[in-house]
Amino acid sequence: MDSRARSAKYRVERQVLDEQRLEELTRRKTLSEIHKPLTDRLKDTFRCTLPKLKRSVMSSCPVLYWLPKYSVWDYGMPDLVSGISVGIMHLPQGLAYALLASVPPVFGLYTSLYPALIYFFFGTSRHNSIGTFTVLSIMVGSVTERLAPDEFFLKTNGTNLTLEMDVAARDAYRVQVAAATTFLGGLIQVLLGVIKFGFVGTYLSEPLVRAYTSAAAAHAVVAQLKYLFKVSPKRFTGPLSQVYTLVDLCLSLPKTHLPTLLVSSVTIVLLTGAKELNSFLSTKLPVPIPVELITIVAATLLSSTIHLNNNYSVSVVGEIPSGLSAPSVPNLSLFGDVIGDAFALAIVGYAVSISLGKTFALKHGYKVDSNQELVALGLSNAVGSFFQCFSVCSSMSRSLVQETTGGKTQMAGVASALIVLVTILKLGMLFQELPKAVLASIVLVNLKGMFKQYSDVVTLWRRSKIDLAVWLVTWVSTMLLNLDLGLAASIAFALFTVTFRTQMPTYSVLGNVPGTELYVDIETHREAREVPGVTIFRSSATVYFANAELYLEALKEKSGLDIGKMIIYKRRQEAKQRRRERRAKRRAKRQAKGEIIQKRAQKAAEQHSGPPEISVEEDEADDWRETHIDMTATEEEEQSRTERGNGTVFVIPTAPQTPDGCSRWEYLKGGHPDSTSLGWMSELQDGDTTTLGSSSEDTLSRDLEQVSLGSLGKWTWDIHSIILDLSTANFIDTVAIQTLKNIFRDFSEIDVDIYFSGCQASVVEQLERGDFFSETLRKQHLFVSVHDAVLYCLNHRGAASLPRYDPTQALQCGTKF
Repeated sequence: MDSRARSAKYRVERQVLDEQRLEELTRRKTLSEIHKPLTDRLKDTFRCTLPKLKRSVMSSCPVLYWLPKYSVWDYGMPDLVSGISVGIMHLPQGLAYALLASVPPVFGLYTSLYPALIYFFFGTSRHNSIGTFTVLSIMVGSVTERLAPDEFFLKTNGTNLTLEMDVAARDAYRVQVAAATTFLGGLIQVLLGVIKFGFVGTYLSEPLVRAYTSAAAAHAVVAQLKYLFKVSPKRFTGPLSQVYTLVDLCLSLPKTHLPTLLVSSVTIVLLTGAKELNSFLSTKLPVPIPVELITIVAATLLSSTIHLNNNYSVSVVGEIPSGLSAPSVPNLSLFGDVIGDAFALAIVGYAVSISLGKTFALKHGYKVDSNQELVALGLSNAVGSFFQCFSVCSSMSRSLVQETTGGKTQMAGVASALIVLVTILKLGMLFQELPKAVLASIVLVNLKGMFKQYSDVVTLWRRSKIDLAVWLVTWVSTMLLNLDLGLAASIAFALFTVTFRTQMPTYSVLGNVPGTELYVDIETHREAREVPGVTIFRSSATVYFANAELYLEALKEKSGLDIGKMIIYKRRQEAKQRRRERRAKRRAKRQAKGEIIQKRAQKAAEQHSGPPEISVEEDEADDWRETHIDMTATEEEEQSRTERGNGTVFVIPTAPQTPDGCSRWEYLKGGHPDSTSLGWMSELQDGDTTTLGSSSEDTLSRDLEQVSLGSLGKWTWDIHSIILDLSTANFIDTVAIQTLKNIFRDFSEIDVDIYFSGCQASVVEQLERGDFFSETLRKQHLFVSVHDAVLYCLNHRGAASLPRYDPTQALQCGTKF
């Protein structure tokens, strides 16, 4: 854009529009027209038509929409290559993450098979790879070990009367716990998706999710250390359990099994080097090297050759049954014990999946339905639990491989599931000699990406301290309170930060940018000029029950008007003025009576030659005494008020009270006056006690005429109009409506007009429903923009030292106030 275009000027001519005039011009619909009755909406909801039925079926089962259009020629080969690559990754990750879930490894393969097939029918993301995930596996493992600890399955050996572990019974019960937790979590996800609660994932911000996964990675490390060193630490539950477990692990290090430690160390070194090489050659390789699969194959062959289990007591995976197990109903009696963990699994799994799905959808130009994703993920978990699967979601590493290797649709997920199926049916028994230390090493190396997330602390320190606080609180609470309670505490703190930021917004007074219709904060912009006589007040957040009182306090502070004190002082002055008027009337009455008496005396003197006798009636004497006492009390009150020295606000009557009971007041505001101005104001207050109609009233009027900005020093004339800019408000509740009513009522009492600008249509509608408008506060007080409100104020009330304005002419760009 060239400089001439940037400096272009436009002339705009239109009427000053308030809300009522805008509604007349735009012919706004009534509330009944905008919002149909509930019965009509229910009829529309349950009315069944063929197009509506078709859309409903297509949205519930998305595969019916894209599968008939599937092009084998265009998508077949890329999906097949991508599916094989992801399927190869499923095998080592399924076996390894089963250890995290504390179930036999074969159930990790089941978890990589069934949910992927269910997601094929109901999912909307083309690149998400559904299956085992580190964080969810850790969360499931915490539940299974809590409800089925090792000490519950110790039995006495009949031969030598020693305690030994019933491994088969323990693993069977842990599988039941994992399946019940998975089924309940899937059911929660389906219900949330049906009631269109997909936006729940938005409450998990990116800093929260990254901190939570980083803490979960630390949990995974602690859980895998016992396999790396082959030690048996005690099982701890509840808060600080990870700390106690880590301490017990450190105490158990002298009992480390050296052959197992050697296998773990060699595997970690080789696997880390292979992954770094794979990352270095990623731009030159069409498909990533399956380093995990190569590792488990090599480790299995080496273990079978030198008999690590028999000769060196290195723990191995053990028997892996061939074939698929029959489906079974989850143990419903466990639901009460796992409902909290199931809800946490449902929320975390959905948050990870939807974030990945939206990332790929934005990159490749398609749409992901958040509610349908909830249903698809829930069905994957619920149906998979019947086949002894544990909780699943999208995997970051596998989804990236599926996308980078050219995957186009979820047919790649079907291809990967077939690879897992072949392994379960024919190749599972080949991995029976695989050392568990190798699987634990694979888990640790795959957590490298999550460990890199600790650099977020430095990044967030520069960008946002609030997000950094969310990150730190999430990490600490997850580490100390475990995964379920940590997630709840993290969400609560994140919501608290949102509430805190809306409770403590930025309040500002706006000024006009000369030559434009723009209004900016006068404290942050040097060229902004405050409109004389008008205060434009804006809050950076919407006004609602949590900050309504703060909004009112900030308005008082920014405008410089302490409404409470001013109203009290005004009422005292009005009462004082009424007393003066009553005294003036009594004085006039006495003077009239005195004239009558004098005339009577003169008349009597004319009739009688003797000196005249003047008699004062008893009621007149009482009236004189009452007046004298009243004046004395008034002078004492004035003296007391002068001694208190209230120099904040002075309210001075400029005209006597009119017959309708109203009077005009001038308000002065500012800090404590200096000694010179203080003496002037003290004299003014003393003179203010004189009664109207006396000679002192002329002196007071002359003093008021001499008031100017220069003579007052730090004192300035008060404002006559306040404009509340509500353009930042997207909703308004009953508390905020009542606060705005109070603002309008109180400021009107001190003769300051209140106007509103920039109200959105939804806010105007809520004001109407809250009975905000009345005879005194009509829609003429709501303006389309701040500029319209300013022009109306200047024409309606004028401004100090400014002439009245023609609205049409003042709207021209370049007009200066």
